[in-house]
Amino acid sequence: MRDFIASMVTHRISGRVASVAGETLEIEGMTAPLGAICEVESSRGEKIKARVIGFHGVRPVLAPMERLIAVSAGDKVRLIDHSTKLRVGPSLCGRVIDAFGQPLDGRPLPSDLVPVDADRSPPESLDRPPIDKALHTGVRAIDTMLTCGLGQRLGIFAGSGVGKSTLLGMLARRTDVDRIVIGMIGERGREVQEFIERSLGKEGLARSVVVVATSDRPAAQRVSAAWTATAVAECFRDQGENVLLMLDSVTRFAMAQRELGLAAGEPPTTRGYPPSVFNLLPRLVERAGRTNSGSITAFYTVLVEGDDNNEPVADTLRGLLDGHIMLSRKLTTQAHWPPIDVLESLSRLQAHIASPELITAVSAARGHLAQYAKSEDLISIGAYRVGSDPRIDAAIAFRDPLKKLLTQAANETAPFEESMASLISLMNMSMEDLLAQHQVKSQMLGQQNASASGAAKAIGT
Repeated sequence: MRDFIASMVTHRISGRVASVAGETLEIEGMTAPLGAICEVESSRGEKIKARVIGFHGVRPVLAPMERLIAVSAGDKVRLIDHSTKLRVGPSLCGRVIDAFGQPLDGRPLPSDLVPVDADRSPPESLDRPPIDKALHTGVRAIDTMLTCGLGQRLGIFAGSGVGKSTLLGMLARRTDVDRIVIGMIGERGREVQEFIERSLGKEGLARSVVVVATSDRPAAQRVSAAWTATAVAECFRDQGENVLLMLDSVTRFAMAQRELGLAAGEPPTTRGYPPSVFNLLPRLVERAGRTNSGSITAFYTVLVEGDDNNEPVADTLRGLLDGHIMLSRKLTTQAHWPPIDVLESLSRLQAHIASPELITAVSAARGHLAQYAKSEDLISIGAYRVGSDPRIDAAIAFRDPLKKLLTQAANETAPFEESMASLISLMNMSMEDLLAQHQVKSQMLGQQNASASGAAKAIGT
């Protein structure tokens, strides 16, 4: 609280609009620090918030955080704060707020919330204990093949329409944490209510805070929404709780910062992204993680452009995070849900938090899946003869059981211990047992087909 009071503006600093260019305002007659929040009052008395994003000479350049309404040269501007301030607390759970921490659900904020700064420094390196405990997500493919630790940061990489929101909903409903914070940045307005009602549900919303800045909001507000969601998660972590933070999506956060950086005069670099984008990404993700008081386990969705997993934002985040989950459009077309490509995905901490038995089973399962992928063309056209290569025979035998294990309906519950036991048991099965099961299933299917064929003939006669 002392730091919060010290950061307040105790005297009036004001100026006026000198010029308006696109979505930026140039101010004269005052100065303000980078990132400061100002209030612009139009000649009609309407007020909007704007943030300092740079300078032209000695004049501050402001990016509006709300829609510009009838702003003209000479309008009054005053400094209201050096950074964005929020009011947060446990009673905020179950609420939907905007980037300023204001309610979007039509109800007033609780009176017991405390003020915090939205833009905080990440914890120091030596204040981060090692991550040594597995997080139960309830998603079989993640719990078994990509075991996540409490306080780990992972990226969910996918193109548009592949299933990121569905996977986030599964994580929100089933992950074993105390609180959930969801940042919906740059999403379509229709998807917000749909995600809350269908994917999150009443049970998920009751322990969640949802921060929303849709695609029609100004770039400065979309950027601030990511800081707001992170600050809310930090507040819960500082109270000793384990928090799940989900940001959808970091790519739209980067795109919003690209708009601000170019408007402030930064030079465009790779694919038009200015240097500030790649400076902000580590600041954002480093604020999550485990501390001595609590933990923030973070899932950041990354919308890869043109399904290119090596585009600049995706490539940068892969190096910053503790693992990546790749969603495959090919698996989506095969009705494999969730469409997690386990061969392309990786959890950097799985070897440190999973049991030796699970690690052995995961290695064996990856080997079978990789071998099948390598020989898939030969198998699909019938060019491979069973018995020619024992490794390919094993890959064929294990493919269907592994596919069944790794698929899961959105409303299906998969307990952590059961998922691990299922994979270990499957990988401990011998080829003879698998082939025997497959032969029994084939005989049953043949009998069913024969019965159906006989019934069809009887009807025909």
